[in-house]
Amino acid sequence: MSAAWLQFIASGLTAGAIYALVALGFAIVFNASGAINFAQGEFVMVGGMSAVSFLAMGLPLPLAILLAVATSAIVALLIERIAISPARNASTVTLIIITIGVALFLRGLAQLVWGKGVFRLPGFSGEDPIAFFGATLMPQSLWVMGGAALAVLALGAFYGRTLTGKAMLATSYNRLAAQLVGVNTRAVLFASFGLAAALGAIGGVLIAPIAFTSYDAGIMLGLKGFAAAMLGGLGSFAGAVVGGVVLGLLEGLGAGFVSSAYKDAIAFVVILAVLFFLPGGLLGARHSDRV
Repeated sequence: MSAAWLQFIASGLTAGAIYALVALGFAIVFNASGAINFAQGEFVMVGGMSAVSFLAMGLPLPLAILLAVATSAIVALLIERIAISPARNASTVTLIIITIGVALFLRGLAQLVWGKGVFRLPGFSGEDPIAFFGATLMPQSLWVMGGAALAVLALGAFYGRTLTGKAMLATSYNRLAAQLVGVNTRAVLFASFGLAAALGAIGGVLIAPIAFTSYDAGIMLGLKGFAAAMLGGLGSFAGAVVGGVVLGLLEGLGAGFVSSAYKDAIAFVVILAVLFFLPGGLLGARHSDRV
């Protein structure tokens, strides 16, 4: 394999890892509510921007990252309580419109708090590139891929080994059956928003040293995360990971062998292709009915 191929694949895997985390956030909320949370990209932005602020306060980087993830989760929980919970009996379309409104609100608030500047975090382990079979890899790319993998493994352990996780998983499979056995599905939706935002914030923090961050950084990341979720199968956790990686590779290879000008368009082509030719996604979308 040539060095060029390795370079494009490494770039694609780095981006794909972030898209997978964002797509997992879409899947978590979709399974809990049956709605698509179009504010997911803004939680990615809040995570990255909050980390920049905490670091500027003089806090060590690990603590700044933890506080940034917690901040994004708290913002999501507040949004769920203020905007989503009062509309719990509304239609799915209404919930989607509410999340779009939340996204616009958070973007405007971020512009007021942080301004229109572009910020970045320092690389977690330096800035010197690593040579790899003729290709070069930034150390932060390894943090992105490793951090995303650990987050996915931790999510799997959460769903498989904790009561809260099992309740959320049961609700995603059959809301009515979960209610009949005593699962508080309202609490599940509440927790789902916080968990999805935390995953998004992890992605925002990991990518900030490479792609930088700004008040509007969540727009494109949210759309690409949604494309990844659609590609893998909306509501499928495994599909979200596969869709994110595949989309990242398509972007990396497309930018390398076609043109970087079409990089962002690939996500929209993927959405259209899935809708036309593979509505269930690569691993099959999970369908859930609101009750």
